Amino acid sequence: MITNVVYSALGLCGATVIGSLIGFTFKGLSHKWNDTVLGYCAGVMLAAAVLGLLLPAADMAGDGWGIAWVVIGGMAGALFLNVLDLVTPHLHHITGLDQEQHANNSTLNHILLFVMAIAIHKLPEGMAAGVSFNGENLGNAWTVTVGIALQNVPEGMVVISPLLVAGVSRMRTFLISLGIGLLEIVGVLIGYFAGGISQVMLPTMLAFAGCAMLYVVSDEMIPETHSHGYQKQATYALLLGFLTILAIERAL
Repeated sequence: MITNVVYSALGLCGATVIGSLIGFTFKGLSHKWNDTVLGYCAGVMLAAAVLGLLLPAADMAGDGWGIAWVVIGGMAGALFLNVLDLVTPHLHHITGLDQEQHANNSTLNHILLFVMAIAIHKLPEGMAAGVSFNGENLGNAWTVTVGIALQNVPEGMVVISPLLVAGVSRMRTFLISLGIGLLEIVGVLIGYFAGGISQVMLPTMLAFAGCAMLYVVSDEMIPETHSHGYQKQATYALLLGFLTILAIERAL
């Protein structure tokens, strides 16, 4: 069983890396296409937050205090991103840019915020995959892994392009993406070796990550895609991104 868990962890990390490599091709897009791609990724994140995190959290939690902890975890995730929004100017070391470059690049703070949101949800997402390998049905566990891996490809793409446009080097951008992928490996291992966590902490953590993603989609990504006159294309791209993840979920 541990071999399957390791393959699952490496597969989830690898899917993020593959998405990142694809994302390198999007540097230098016009506002029209940049807003379209970002809109698609917003739809992917929206679907991942709702279908992959919040609904499973509610199903695991059950009624009564269980669902109350999901609500508390969700609001905590949004508040955490709100606080992180205030401290992003102090995260310039992550990007490799000095303080002056960071201060003169007003979009970088917003970019870091949704990169952090993607990173935050990798840990509980990996834990969800790891927990599934404690069940008797190995097929269900692999279904969860494949679903998350397919979702990780467009998520890996969304990390790359904005960082490159903000002036972060290609190597450092790739290392940031790789670090995000490695969080999923840690999550899978934690979830597998602490199988009972699904009934205690996992629903709250899933809700925390899901609402953190929703916060970024609503507060950063959608306003950005609607600020250059291409909101119709961005809206249809968002719907396509959401439906892509919905179709993947149903197919699996």
